[in-house]
Amino acid sequence: MSAAGQLPALLTAPAKLTRWLRVVGTRPDGLHLIEAEMVSLDLADRIDLSAGDGLEVVDETALSPGRQIGLPVEAGGENLVARALAAVGRTARVRLHKRVPAGAGLGGGSSDAAAVLRWAGVTPEGEGLSLAASLGADVPFCLVGGRAEVAGIGEQVSPLPFAPLSFTLLLLPFGVSTAEVYQRWDALGGPVGEGPNDLETPALEAEPRLAAWRDALGQATGARPVLAGSGSTWFVEGAYAGLAGSFPPPGGQRQAGHVVVCHSQPAPPSA
Repeated sequence: MSAAGQLPALLTAPAKLTRWLRVVGTRPDGLHLIEAEMVSLDLADRIDLSAGDGLEVVDETALSPGRQIGLPVEAGGENLVARALAAVGRTARVRLHKRVPAGAGLGGGSSDAAAVLRWAGVTPEGEGLSLAASLGADVPFCLVGGRAEVAGIGEQVSPLPFAPLSFTLLLLPFGVSTAEVYQRWDALGGPVGEGPNDLETPALEAEPRLAAWRDALGQATGARPVLAGSGSTWFVEGAYAGLAGSFPPPGGQRQAGHVVVCHSQPAPPSA
């Protein structure tokens, strides 16, 4: 491993998958309290850092010309990579290769931020998790990595033993706003999910197109799909390798989705 903060550097930012999630309350400031289990995956962004300044985003989620997976990623000052660099008082020229779609419930931006924090020498010990939480609710888990139970607004991370797990993910040609999903959860009176994720019902209210993709993945696998976080990704446990690649759109929808088979990853050595 290179010395903290050394340039040039090549960073890996693994996606996170929320296996189950319960919303257990709301703070006076309106932020939601959760209990969840999250795991790191081998689906990952790559971040090239070099001397200089500026951020370039290379979208590698669109696997063919004109095809959209998730939401567009902006390269401005609100990008979590830029915010993480500012938080540690560093500048760098950044080329961000996005393979984890935005708006997919996979913590891609949060993991990008956590990778920058680790590069700068920030660890989960001491004030590291507080600094991570100041950037976003998923950044603390992404800084720890591996497999963990997460509580509070995301800042309480309790590592669990690594378990070799496989998942089949259906990535959709649109994203879902996490803020809107939580707003719908509030408006619906705080529903408890029928499955392992309390956010499924409000996510389906916020983005009705999700239902057809859930049903299509369920029919293809014979398993009950689970929404990843606030969506838009659906997943089932197990490796359905025969489905990997382009996934046909369900009735009434025009763009294809994409299936990837992923495997859990242990926490990085620095954690």
